[in-house]
This record gives sequence, structure tokens and C-alpha cells, in this order.
Amino acid sequence: MAGGSLGVLRDREFLALSGTAFARAQAYSTIAIALALYADMLGTSSTVEGLFATVFALAQFVIVLPLGRKIDTGNAKRYLLAGLVLNVGVFVGFWMVDSVADILLVRVVQGLGASLLWITGSTVVGEISPDGERGQWLGTYNQVGAFSSFAGDLVGAYLLDVHGFGVTYAVLAGVTAFATLLLYSWLRDNPGGRADPDEQSGREAIERLLSRTPIRALVVFRFGLSFGKMCVILFLPIYAVTVLDIPTLYVGGILAGGKLTKALTQGYVGGLTDRVGSKHLFVFVGALLYAVGALLIPFAGLAGAYFSAMTVAGYTLTPGFQVLFIAFGVCGVADSIRLPASMALFVEEGEQFDAVAASMSLRSIAWKVGQITGPFLVGVVWDLTDVFTAFGVASVTIVFAALAFITLYTVDPIPDLVDEEPVDLTPGGPNQCDEDASGADDD
Repeated sequence: MAGGSLGVLRDREFLALSGTAFARAQAYSTIAIALALYADMLGTSSTVEGLFATVFALAQFVIVLPLGRKIDTGNAKRYLLAGLVLNVGVFVGFWMVDSVADILLVRVVQGLGASLLWITGSTVVGEISPDGERGQWLGTYNQVGAFSSFAGDLVGAYLLDVHGFGVTYAVLAGVTAFATLLLYSWLRDNPGGRADPDEQSGREAIERLLSRTPIRALVVFRFGLSFGKMCVILFLPIYAVTVLDIPTLYVGGILAGGKLTKALTQGYVGGLTDRVGSKHLFVFVGALLYAVGALLIPFAGLAGAYFSAMTVAGYTLTPGFQVLFIAFGVCGVADSIRLPASMALFVEEGEQFDAVAASMSLRSIAWKVGQITGPFLVGVVWDLTDVFTAFGVASVTIVFAALAFITLYTVDPIPDLVDEEPVDLTPGGPNQCDEDASGADDD
């Protein structure tokens, strides 16, 4: 599509889907900061803080496989609407929490809502994107999420710092309600869902996908990456607030810096993967760079002995802030390199078996395995040793996952689909959703 990322955003169906990504990512980022505040208020241990991520991921682990098959064979729009409504309930729940048990319960519900939005949205964008532009569409979709996450870090941190939990969650609920209205009004009814449920069961779809070495390589990679990356996402703001005593607004600035690098570059890199090919190399390089960023984080505690505070626009930035800002910025660039290529590879594999959503569900469930175990185990390691060992374990796990992926991936490359019968995407064609029947005229 001409015009790159801005051109894609002129498609109003993509814009409606992007609204779900915006609402989901903004909520996730703001709540990540809120969790650090809850941890400080309740005086929790690193092990308990790890459970904040574990229960979130466990809920997603349970739902992703059956959900993926439902999306392949059912009406994806209804699942997106349900996810948005559920997220409004999450904000009410977080406003009412007053104990660790309450937080864990609401995190379970948040996990269910996030899965509904993420898997369904990503699948629909992959399904409705024009031929030869999937990397651009998926990259731009993620770019919207990154911009929203950036806003969640800055605006969410400001609202939490100045107005507290109630106003913050009310704003998030308002954004989600607006996204719901856009989706209901602009997205066609029953987008995607091309598979015939009688042709193969969800289990058969997963088994056929796992018969492919590239899918197994991607699954192994996702497990190791999620183990390390989720530790960064959870523990970086907690480390900043509880150990380095960095103010809430400044923590938002740290997280926003990493999100900004991802937001500015991911759409471009998505298009680059379409032009250059060799998507597995983008995945590999991005993972190694993320491991470097993770390894830098604990050095923030030592920065005061080597660096001085600096003042920017009237704000005093401590040495610890500076190191965390650089470390998470590196992680943002790494994600920009990896994400569009990773998503496109899963979609391409799923297309071979008419099981794109099942493939995306496999992608998600591989992430959940590491997300369930990583934060909890690294939290235990942190309690038993120190912050350097904890983040060192996270970084090394990512490196081993990247090496395993690049070794396995080239064994059984994706078949050349050029000579196969082209998919008819003309209006009214057998593989095109009927827009006139949508009742209204992307993640």
C-alpha cells in the first residue's frame, strides 16, 4: 500500500482494529506501572511479584488453543468485542483491590481479556491484509500498539502520580469504550475464519503445524524469549520503584523511551522484511540485541559511582534512570527488528494448513509457557541471590533460545508457494468476506 504505515491507517477496517490494539496496549502499560506501586505499598517479595505475571499468563495459557480454533472457524468480531468489554471490568476490579489475593484474581481476568484482543486482532489483520503487504500491515499494527504503550507509560504514569488509581482506570475505560464503538461500526462481520470446522479439528491443526520444523523452532524460541522478556517487563519498573526509589513519573519515562524506539521503527522494519526476505535472520538478531538490553538493567544500581545526575528541561535525571532508559531503549530497537518477522513467519506457516489463527495461538501458547515460569523463577532467584544474577539468568535464556532457533529453522524451510493457485481476493470471491453483508462499513 502506497504511503507506508500512514497509507495502511487510511483503511478504516484497519483503523478499527488498531483501536483495539491501542486500548489493549495502553491498559497493559499503565497497569504494569500500577503493579509496581502495589508492590511498594504492600511490601511484597520478588517471588510474590513474579506471581503477578504468572497468574496473568496462566489464564492465557488455558484459553489460547481453543480460542485460536474458534477464531479460525467462527466470527472473530464477536471475540474482539467481548475482549474489550472484559477489559472494562478489569479496570473496575483494579480500582477495588486492597490485597495481594485481589491483585492476582484481577490479573487472571486481565489475562483472558488480553488474549481475546491479541490473538483475534493479530489473526484478522493477517487474514485481511492485501497480498505482498502482510509485513507492512502487521508491522504497522504493532506500531500502533507500541505508540499506545508509549502513551500508557507517559500518560498512565502521570495520572497515577497526580490523580491516583480511580481517575487512571476511568480514563482507560473511556478509551476502551471508544475502541469498542469503532470496532462495532467499522469492522466487517465475521472477518477471517476461512477454515471449515469439519475439515480438521483444532488438535489436528496443531499437530499438522507441529510437524513442521520451522514451527517447532519458532515455538522453542518463543519459550526462551518469553522467559527472559517477561522478567524485564515485570521487574524493571518494580526494580526502579522499590530499589532505586525512582518516582512514578520518571518510571513512565523509562518505559516510554523503549516504546518510542519500537513505535518509530517497527512499521519500517515490517516493510523491510517484505523486501529483503530471510525473516529468520531478523528474528535472531533482534533476540540477541534484547538479551544485551536485559543484561544492562541491573547496572543501574551501580551507576551512581560512575556517572553524575543530569538536568534536562528542568528535570533531574539520576544515573540509575539514565542506565535504565538506555537499557530499555535497546530492548525497544530489538523488538522492532524481531516482531514483524516473527509474526509473518507464523502466519505463513499457518496458511499452508488453513490454520492461521491456530498458528498464532501456538505462537501465543509458547509465550505463555515462558511467561508462567520465567517471572516466578527469576523472582525466586532474585530473593535467593541478587539482581545481577536474576537479570543474568533472563538474558542467558534469551541467547540460548536464539541459538536453538537459528539452528533448527533452516532444516525445513517454508515451501515455495509461488506456483500454487492464487487466492481470489476480489470482492465476492470465494476467499473474500462479503463486505456488503457486514452490517457496517486491525491486531
